[in-house]
Amino acid sequence: MAKENHSLTTEFILMGFTDYPMLKILLFLVFFAIYLITMVGNLGLVALIFMERRFHSPMYIFLGNLAVMDSCCSCAITPKMLQNLFSEDRMISLNECMTQFYFLCLAETADCFLLAAMAYDRYVAICSPLQYHTMMSKEFCIQMIIGTFIASNLHSMIHVGLLLRLTFCRSNQIDHFFCDILPLYRISCTDPHINELMIYIFSMPIQILTIATVLISYICILFTVFKMKSKEGRGKAFSTCASHFLSVSIFYICLLMYIRPFEEGDKDIPVAIFYTIVIPLLNPFIYSLRNKEVISALKKLMRNYNILKQTSSSMVN
Repeated sequence: MAKENHSLTTEFILMGFTDYPMLKILLFLVFFAIYLITMVGNLGLVALIFMERRFHSPMYIFLGNLAVMDSCCSCAITPKMLQNLFSEDRMISLNECMTQFYFLCLAETADCFLLAAMAYDRYVAICSPLQYHTMMSKEFCIQMIIGTFIASNLHSMIHVGLLLRLTFCRSNQIDHFFCDILPLYRISCTDPHINELMIYIFSMPIQILTIATVLISYICILFTVFKMKSKEGRGKAFSTCASHFLSVSIFYICLLMYIRPFEEGDKDIPVAIFYTIVIPLLNPFIYSLRNKEVISALKKLMRNYNILKQTSSSMVN
């Protein structure tokens, strides 16, 4: 009998947003618009950083990789969610489920490391400006990025491997709009104690290490800024860090709200919407709208595009 139950676990039903059938058209339009803006914003930022030579510096290299990871997170979650809004069965196979969680875990873990790296970059730029080019060389930045992706891949593979040891005979209904780790634990008929233990062993140290790096970096930055005699220097330092600090604050507040004891709760979906859909949307605008260099590069790009358009139209005429 147990074997028959276990054979039913090859497909799951994603139950997210089934409580709002009257709003499915509105939800589809809103989330589709967010998805388009997210992809255009993040990939546009990556293209701008790649094209503009002045953006080939550590801060923008980290920012470009953060934009790639935000795009990855959005691609892993939103298309399937949009499909399920109008799907009758709302099914997702076990392989699709594990793949979706793998890319989500990869993106979120990489975000943690990249935000910590960006905080350290700002610390070196403000607290040790004369040593900046030595301490934050391109070789060191590339090593940090490679290390980030290796660690993020390993972290994701560990959790996916542990999820595959579970059997889901209680139910095949996931009370979520994507395959997340906590809802999967709740429908498992295998004791997920080892999986939960691995979260504390692997995930918690990553959170503690990256949060500590961000906090220590910003405490040192604040001490350095308050020692500055020039008001102009203080203003420049604060404006340089404001965008990153805002992004870090939003990201970690949402993540800490989500990483809590493994009980039933009604906060999963609202918080998950914020950290999987809203944060990838906000990041390119947080970093672009407050950054004069990015705005001037965009204006230059638009001027070049208009000149090219006018030239081509005059040649046709």
